[in-house]
Amino acid sequence: MEQDAAPATPDNDSLIGLIEQLVEPAELAPISMMPQTWGWAVLAALVLAALAYALWRWRRQYRANAYRRAALRMLSGAGDDPARIAEILRRTALAAYPRDQVASLFGADWLGFLDRQIGGEAFRNGPGRAIASAPYRPTPPDAQLTRLAETWIRRHRGVTP
Repeated sequence: MEQDAAPATPDNDSLIGLIEQLVEPAELAPISMMPQTWGWAVLAALVLAALAYALWRWRRQYRANAYRRAALRMLSGAGDDPARIAEILRRTALAAYPRDQVASLFGADWLGFLDRQIGGEAFRNGPGRAIASAPYRPTPPDAQLTRLAETWIRRHRGVTP
């Protein structure tokens, strides 16, 4: 006979009945991502203002350094020619500093000015000496001079507008 089936007991039937009486819970409303206090709104406004200020400063700096990028492009096309390098350095200095501070400089004064802007004596006592006489007499190409000029263009601190 059917002895394999478990006999139904009152306890078993009452549990099944109770489970069937359970009601599905109501679905919760989605949680809002909007800040609930004014403090978060103020913080968001401050962060946006700081980002706008940082973007404005970056753009101003980028535009102020346009002459450096142009000088580096010209320097890459100079082919280690000391006369062209001297011209590029002069143009760059005239773009970065007031004309009355730069235009009248020549010889040792010019080399001293270049050295003071980046520190050291690479122009007065190093490969930079060639630019003092390069525009007036033939000078052999010098890769060290090109690297020095590139360093000067990148590192000098011009007068900010």
